[in-house]
Amino acid sequence: MHTDGNAALDADFVSGSAGDPRLGENPPGVGQETDDDAAALDAYSHTVVGAVDLVGPAVVSVHIGQQRDDSSIAVGSGSGVIVTPDGYLLTNQHVVHRAARVSIKLTNGEQVEARVVAEDASTDLAVLRARTSDLPAVSLLTKTAARVGQLVVAIGNPFGFEATVSAGVISAHGRTLRGSDGRLIEGVVQHTAPLNPGNSGGPLVDARGRVVGINTAIIAAAQGIGFAVPASTAEWVISEVLTNGRVRRAYLGIAGRTRRLDRRLVRALALQNESALEIVAREPNTPAANSDLRIGDIILAAQSRNIASVDALHRFLSRWPIGESLQLSVLRRTQMLQLDIVPVEMPSKS
Repeated sequence: MHTDGNAALDADFVSGSAGDPRLGENPPGVGQETDDDAAALDAYSHTVVGAVDLVGPAVVSVHIGQQRDDSSIAVGSGSGVIVTPDGYLLTNQHVVHRAARVSIKLTNGEQVEARVVAEDASTDLAVLRARTSDLPAVSLLTKTAARVGQLVVAIGNPFGFEATVSAGVISAHGRTLRGSDGRLIEGVVQHTAPLNPGNSGGPLVDARGRVVGINTAIIAAAQGIGFAVPASTAEWVISEVLTNGRVRRAYLGIAGRTRRLDRRLVRALALQNESALEIVAREPNTPAANSDLRIGDIILAAQSRNIASVDALHRFLSRWPIGESLQLSVLRRTQMLQLDIVPVEMPSKS
């Protein structure tokens, strides 16, 4: 996954207003703005300005420092967005990872100390808590999905230029990005609002000022391709942190690989998938090590939901209740087995 990259500069151009002297004036329709053009431009500008007015006060710049000889030095910055009036805010995990000191700067210029409450590398999101209250907060658009082609506005602090605004449209839904821990970030929103270093962690909002995603990455060699973690994922992360103090996921303790199944076996056993998850290792003192699972077993399904890959199992476990027994459909050589296993909380890697 490439985080923020470089953007090309736009070239300004000037069109003459005097027209061709041999004609005396511009030809009809050239260099002349119609009432319809002016109305459309005004509506577009009004929409963008309205969204910025609603969300802008809740967007902050995030500054991080590292500890050096009993003092901290500034080493980086990004963006963030306040989600509760009492100081909780979202940003990217890669912005604040291993930061010894974090502070935020509000739009009124006030600098406030903050702490990292939780990091989640699997979604590239982090939750911070600012040491202040009575803050402007945003709402997350989670009940209905923004539509492809819909206007969106990115607000952030690229290259340290605070409260910078760019606009574009949603290009696609359902993209995936690989997080720093190797897991897939699902449902990523692709858009065309220009992003640069420092936009990471800032909000992507719709025309009504609702956050549709948290900007996280671009493809450095491309233009007009930006990505945002969806608001539904951001809401789940913040609710997990506010409830449990961290993001919790179910964990089995296996290492696996996606395995292509022999077509004859698929037909003979009437399997629904042509690939599944083969267990290549079991970690000690884990649910897998204490179960009937064996190295070489092939997991076909969990609770009757097809498991066609490692990512499919991660996706399933991310929402399965910790401590609740689940049933795995396992292929051992040519024998079909139903094995029960009780996941535990995935241990922290930080």
